[in-house]
Amino acid sequence: MQPNPSRIIDMASAFYDSCVLFTASDLGVFATLSELGKADAATVARSLGLDERGATLLLDGCVAVRLLEKNDGLYNNTTESAIFLVPGSPANLQGAIRYNRDVYDAWSKLSGLARTGSPVEKPELHLGEDEERTRTFVLSMHGRALGIGQAVVPQLDLSGCKKLFDVGGGPGTYSVLVAKANPDIECTVLDLPGVVKVAAELVEKQGMSDRVKTIPGDYRTAEFPSGNDAVLFFGMLHQESPDSIRSLMKRAYESLNPGGKVYVMDMMTDASHTSPKFSALFAVNMALTTENGWVFSDEELKGWMEEAGFNDFAVKPLAPPMPHWLATAKK
Repeated sequence: MQPNPSRIIDMASAFYDSCVLFTASDLGVFATLSELGKADAATVARSLGLDERGATLLLDGCVAVRLLEKNDGLYNNTTESAIFLVPGSPANLQGAIRYNRDVYDAWSKLSGLARTGSPVEKPELHLGEDEERTRTFVLSMHGRALGIGQAVVPQLDLSGCKKLFDVGGGPGTYSVLVAKANPDIECTVLDLPGVVKVAAELVEKQGMSDRVKTIPGDYRTAEFPSGNDAVLFFGMLHQESPDSIRSLMKRAYESLNPGGKVYVMDMMTDASHTSPKFSALFAVNMALTTENGWVFSDEELKGWMEEAGFNDFAVKPLAPPMPHWLATAKK
């Protein structure tokens, strides 16, 4: 069979799709068409203050990648775009995809990572140093966590749990969802000062400040409060080295009451570190933007948990389209 170059050619131009998505989202195309219903390019351009020719090319690009529909010169949102790309929609993903937009430039410098083994941008940019970038990052994580959390929180066995500690909890979204689903639980979120500053605002807006507290600090060095019934490591261990994860597991074990549980939700790979595809590529993404970023395997996680003293380890993938795995173990 003759080799076919189509897959490689498609791969080389895949970023075209991403750029159309990011630009249309940032400019407000989907929100405007949600208000207008159907409109021609001139109307959209006028509504958004765009050049008509440039807007037409962008709108046609959106149709080509099936983000918009076009009939008789009029554009409208697809069903997917109306659900996932319009502000105010319960399933709006615009905040979540802004993180991908922000790391786009880092991916263009992948050769730098290969040559030096070091991140190509300062991790501090989105962890407090650049206030706007940090705010965008935390809000993006909030958008992602809302969708993921609605699926994962019901899978947590928190019966009898009164005190939950959320390590590196970012926007505090998972803790808020846990607290809403479990009226007897009080949650504490630990993360860097620039991150929890935004998190505290989000928690307050959701009316949960009385039961979800935030603590500013570096979880690598900060003291873990004692007396916890559950400890969460949700979507943050992929930026830690093996030694750091060992330390975190040990400290989590020591902070738990007897019978307490630890939960880890993260990307994971098989032992080869090459599958699933998304997890393997996400490892590259993390290495581009953090000093120790990668993706560990489920077997490695099991070893670290057991080394810390945990037993009854279990792990399972979350339902598609979520690429995460959920692991748990017991003290």
